[in-house]
Amino acid sequence: MTRFRRWYGASALHLVLLSASFALTGYAGVRLLKGDILGVALWFVGAAVLHDLVLLPLYSVADRAAQRLSPGSASVNHVRVPAFLSGLLLLVWWPLILRRVGHYTAATGLPADGFLGRWLLITAGLFTASAAVLLLRMWNASRPARRAARRQRRSTRNAR
Repeated sequence: MTRFRRWYGASALHLVLLSASFALTGYAGVRLLKGDILGVALWFVGAAVLHDLVLLPLYSVADRAAQRLSPGSASVNHVRVPAFLSGLLLLVWWPLILRRVGHYTAATGLPADGFLGRWLLITAGLFTASAAVLLLRMWNASRPARRAARRQRRSTRNAR
């Protein structure tokens, strides 16, 4: 077994899991490309180009601007995390949020009109929860300064 690990660089379980994930990916790719090969390929190329040429520069500039507004602070992460989660939800539910799916109601029997409002509420909740966590961290970080100020006030009162 040590000979295999030295040759491969990891355990046999790693090789089995990696092979299974490649097999599953290949199966999903074959199923996906079964219908409209050109449309799927065009979608993948378009998504890569859109990400690399438009979205990456946009969110890189936005992140740099946020870092410059609060240098040396971890508070930027309290904007990054909810923005990432909100963007991920938008990416997954994009057609329903923008009401671009006509067959949704026919297929599920559910109305497709509430997704925009729900996504906005979830986004507001994520940013609110992140702001609450930031305020709590700032409050806890200022605890020693508040104690020192209290001691200072007590000592000045006792000196009078």
